[in-house]
Amino acid sequence: YKKNKKQKHMKNLKFTIVIIFGFLSSSCNLDEDPIFLDSTMYDTPQSAIAALDGIYQKLTTYDSMERRYWVNNGFSGLFITHRQGNNVNNPHNSNLMALKPIQDQDCELFWKGSYAAIAQTNAAIKNITVVENPTTNDELLFNDIAGQAYFVRAWAYFDLTRLFSDIPLWTELADESNLNKAKSTSKEIYAQAISDAQTAANLISGARGTGYPKQYAANMLLAKLYMTLATNSELRDESLTEINYWQMAYDEAIKVYGQYSLVTDYSSIFTDSNENNSESVFELQISQDATNSQMGRNYTPNNYKLAQNFGWFRVHADVFEIHRDMYPNDPRIEATYMYDYTHARNGNPQRTYPAITHRNNVRAAHPFLFKFAEKDKTHSNQYNSQNIVIYRYADLLLMLAEISNELQNGQQLGYVSEVLTRVGITPQVGFFGSKEDFRKAIMNEYRFELIGEGEDSHNSRRRGFDYFLNNTILIHNTNSNPGFKPSVDILLSTDPTGTMTLPIPQAEINTNELIDG
Repeated sequence: YKKNKKQKHMKNLKFTIVIIFGFLSSSCNLDEDPIFLDSTMYDTPQSAIAALDGIYQKLTTYDSMERRYWVNNGFSGLFITHRQGNNVNNPHNSNLMALKPIQDQDCELFWKGSYAAIAQTNAAIKNITVVENPTTNDELLFNDIAGQAYFVRAWAYFDLTRLFSDIPLWTELADESNLNKAKSTSKEIYAQAISDAQTAANLISGARGTGYPKQYAANMLLAKLYMTLATNSELRDESLTEINYWQMAYDEAIKVYGQYSLVTDYSSIFTDSNENNSESVFELQISQDATNSQMGRNYTPNNYKLAQNFGWFRVHADVFEIHRDMYPNDPRIEATYMYDYTHARNGNPQRTYPAITHRNNVRAAHPFLFKFAEKDKTHSNQYNSQNIVIYRYADLLLMLAEISNELQNGQQLGYVSEVLTRVGITPQVGFFGSKEDFRKAIMNEYRFELIGEGEDSHNSRRRGFDYFLNNTILIHNTNSNPGFKPSVDILLSTDPTGTMTLPIPQAEINTNELIDG
């Protein structure tokens, strides 16, 4: 129940998206004759808005969202699960979460869901007429909708190439003479994503209002793209250097600085009572009636709420300990992890490590990730309505801190201090050391602030295999606090051939004659 005016407005927005997408879905068979391919859908503001909402709805389907978080987080080296078996050797722990990925349904359906959203962006980009110098409200609106489509396409390709590397690049609609695409190199995917994000930043005006990304989301995406290229020479334009890319990242990130502000209460970010707040840069609008979101079912600790819940994500015990040892009084700990609560139906205590010190089985050996949990313990629906924040301002501040450290412009400590001041913490000693000390400290800070929110897998890898090996894999495999136990802790792979990217899904290989693996 939304109690204030802003929350009531967003509830109405979510309901409106239900109605609009219901219109889209009922107008024709989406499988046989998708309505978003009809160019007349982009002739009027109302129908173009409906098409845009259809794009964002595609990002909130089970395959595009729930599986996205499963794949991104599972492949980060930070999580363990009891899904399909309460043991360290269940199919997911042995493969994806051990950084030894094989063909699996989650990756395949995530792939399909992402490309379905890309197809809808391609239709919008093809059919919306962009005006170079818009003067009317309708012209501003059409430009904004086109910009949103470019933004989503850039974001989706960035997400896919980070996980799968070389992938098919669709920038047009398929037809009977163009049904398959060979793989483009990851370098080509990055170039396209950068171009799309630049176009989005120029076109998005904010005309769609609350609940939709502003141009600053595209600037933030561009900064992330440039940061990745700064740390990976194989992806760069040969005419540009590492320092060029750090500077380009700074130039984009600084455009976002000051446009948002941190909310006072960190824990409120992960509730449905503080949606689309001042910290939110890119937030997916979720309604249990529209999207059938099962984030709350999948990621709420077992028996924490009345309705069905699985608690699939457990944070490695040593990852938790590193956070608690660094900042023992950090209020982010309570908002991020759950390990001591009462059973929603019988009131019995439910405890895992560290509330109990013995680590005898997977269920008890690691704390839950709590961010995506349904916070209402009386909630009795399988689905829930908590929005999903993709980009937020705290991430942008940490990005500026990292970028500033690489540029050595003297601003780095100020940015990280803004993030830590919110939770009453002073910067750790590493932030006052060398450039390398600061770099290590800021990479830890991303994890403390943002763990589970979709960027861990990439942040851990974007400096290359050796960095991932030494700063994530080996730290886990050799941890002494709480002590690695083969019966409950995953042994992460140290083989560079499997730990960095996922295999192209077999369904794509089977149906695309231009891809053979």
